[in-house]
Amino acid sequence: MGQTRDAIDLEAIRVLDLCRARGLTVATAESCTGGLVAGALTDIAGSSDVVDRGFVTYSNAAKQEMLGVSPATLDAHGAVSEETAREMVTGLLRVARTSLGVSITGIAGPGGGSAAKPVGLVHFAAGNRGGEVLVRREVFAGQDRAGVRRLSVLTALAMLAELAAREPVRDFAPGGQA
Repeated sequence: MGQTRDAIDLEAIRVLDLCRARGLTVATAESCTGGLVAGALTDIAGSSDVVDRGFVTYSNAAKQEMLGVSPATLDAHGAVSEETAREMVTGLLRVARTSLGVSITGIAGPGGGSAAKPVGLVHFAAGNRGGEVLVRREVFAGQDRAGVRRLSVLTALAMLAELAAREPVRDFAPGGQA
């Protein structure tokens, strides 16, 4: 019996295919998604040639210890901010030494929001070894926790695909075979 692939599977396959064709590797740094992006990628058979590692940095201490996010950044802007997402991805790329990385930090809910930072607010950063960093801010209003996390995974995968698509396609197959 055949199973239909959902949007996350299709986006994960797209990321893996783009990375494979370009000889790229990927790492993730996730807060509110708790490893779901890494999970989506590794749900696809054969992903080990692209996916290197994933960090779940739910606490501020983990963000600092594992990714080198500055305490000053967390104090000034909070864990859910563009600045923190940027530092998460730059730290990730430094630690993981992969071609591409993506970070996510947000408020999945149902609690924890405020007028300035409502439930559903998520900051993303995706970067490459060349120093290019894409950032996005989304407010997934009206979504429950599962919905915020699902839309966050889709956004993170789309950002990885966008960065991967900018890289040149290799003129040889993996393993050095023509």
